[in-house]
Amino acid sequence: MTVRNLRQQGIIEKDLQADNIKVKPPNLQITNDNLLEINKGVAVCIEKSLKTELFYCYNCNFNINKKEILIRHLQEQHGRKPFKCNICDYCSNHVGTLNRHMRLHTGEKPFKCNICDYCCTTKSYLKTHMCTHTGRKPFKCNICDYCSSHMGSLKNHMHTHTGEKPFKCNICDYCSNRMTNLITHIRRHTGEKPFKCNICDYCCTTKLHLKRHMRTHTGDKPFKCNICDYFCTMEYNLKTHMRKHTGEKPFKCNTCNYCCTTKSHLIMHMHTHTGEKPYKCNICDYCYITKSNLKRHIMHKHTGE
Repeated sequence: MTVRNLRQQGIIEKDLQADNIKVKPPNLQITNDNLLEINKGVAVCIEKSLKTELFYCYNCNFNINKKEILIRHLQEQHGRKPFKCNICDYCSNHVGTLNRHMRLHTGEKPFKCNICDYCCTTKSYLKTHMCTHTGRKPFKCNICDYCSSHMGSLKNHMHTHTGEKPFKCNICDYCSNRMTNLITHIRRHTGEKPFKCNICDYCCTTKLHLKRHMRTHTGDKPFKCNICDYFCTMEYNLKTHMRKHTGEKPFKCNTCNYCCTTKSHLIMHMHTHTGEKPYKCNICDYCYITKSNLKRHIMHKHTGE
């Protein structure tokens, strides 16, 4: 609704500038006692004669008896984001959201777990974390048996059913069903490696990779086989190991009958069909299908071992 329309309908009491509009609902007498202006370009009326307060939005027919709710309505429905960060370009509809954002700059994590050392920036993150202690997974897929402790994880999971990959790289053709995957992918283009080891010079693109690396210093191998004595540093390695017990070979060649337990083995096998030898010696002209064969060549031919 334009200012002109408001004026024609008699909703605007005076002919004022657009950033100082004084608004009244139909059939309400405006006085200095019942007029309130909120923010730039927003004005509402308060009806006190009936011993109630009514706040009216001049953009639509919305009215409410609480000023705070009207302010939220104006921000969410009519695009106002008055709360701005004084460090970056972030702005928000709610002061509470801005306060949470500021913790990214200050590093403050006021919400702490009473069971472990975990702490975080929001109450909702802490609530999600507590599910790791209780095992509770309230968010369930209505198509399969998947369930999660976090609504965001369930939303990402649903993309596996729809095939949707809404997060797209603006540099190459990469797209993903997860925003976190896209952020990690972008670092391949930028070369950014924000996660750094505090013991050695290692740095990487994801927090998970750093966590794995730290186990090389601590010797921690938390993933254990429930059939034999095997244990390892990564969950993926355990899944691969378990296929030795189950006989599962999920990776299949589309040219021959070859199948194997890992994707890397399938990639190496495909080189036998394409003739590609991607691993090249930097001393002589030899090249190999596998990295292990190249290492063996260098040891025997060039180092004399």
